[in-house]
Amino acid sequence: MDSDTLTPPRLCVAALYRFARFDDPLALKAPLDAVCRENGIRGTLLLAQEGINGTIAGSRSGIEAVLGHVRSLPGCVDVDVKYSEAVQMPFHRMKVRIKREIVTMGEEGIDPQASVGTYVEPEDWNTLISDPDTIVIDTRNDYEVAVGTFAGAVDPETRSFRDFPAWFRQERETLLADGKTKVAMFCTGGIRCEKSTAFLKQEGVEEVYHLKGGILKYLETVPQEQSLWRGECFVFDQRVTIGHGLSQGSYGLCHACRRPVSDEDRVSSLYEEGVSCPACHGERTDEQRATYRERHRQETLAAMRGEAHVGAAYPKREGGAAD
Repeated sequence: MDSDTLTPPRLCVAALYRFARFDDPLALKAPLDAVCRENGIRGTLLLAQEGINGTIAGSRSGIEAVLGHVRSLPGCVDVDVKYSEAVQMPFHRMKVRIKREIVTMGEEGIDPQASVGTYVEPEDWNTLISDPDTIVIDTRNDYEVAVGTFAGAVDPETRSFRDFPAWFRQERETLLADGKTKVAMFCTGGIRCEKSTAFLKQEGVEEVYHLKGGILKYLETVPQEQSLWRGECFVFDQRVTIGHGLSQGSYGLCHACRRPVSDEDRVSSLYEEGVSCPACHGERTDEQRATYRERHRQETLAAMRGEAHVGAAYPKREGGAAD
């Protein structure tokens, strides 16, 4: 067989998280970083006293080596992992970072290990959210919801997960009016729902549910003809969005603001590849756009030479490495 016709092996992408108690996260950083680099893994892993969160990519054997190390960490034997595939490496480098929280809510005393909502399997999710007594809340940020969400879900229109507690407290009476007694929440991979359901429980809401494994597990598990998902799902890597069966989505990425870019956005006069999109054009100065333009030029030249540009790390969007 002509080697030019061979299909290149797909890369394994693993989104993982685990709430656990790490007394000294800094002591865990170097060994974790080392096993990732030894196995050619790229991505981002966050460590905090409350656990680990991240998304990494590489060969399947390399991913399994890293997961073996993660499972050896305190309380991480049952780390939550969701697998998908990528044709090209979706990350530029490997980063292990120490954070205050593995997903930032900014609320004191929220402990998903002590109190959390009821997990709902993807196969049972449609029944729950179709119940007229259930209020369904999308806990993700506005730019994620704009790409896709569940039919009938409430969009908090938050720009950051930090905004969620204030939004819920303000809207609580309206949300739970008309006899609605159950709250069902969902997010990309499950981690934000661990905190949001723990928060609602702390706020005194008794019947709280969340989608086990998040949208990713739902899209992997539920057949498209039975699905109540509408649109695509934003993911925090260079794939940008995915669809049913975890297939590659249709959106690109604005490398100035990290928001998804649709075909319609690309024909806008406010869109310039690597520089701006309709969502962020008014948020940046001409000087900033000039900087982005030069960066994009350097990256293009590096790609033509077959090199990785040293500055190929784009502005970070809130949301977490895995979620």
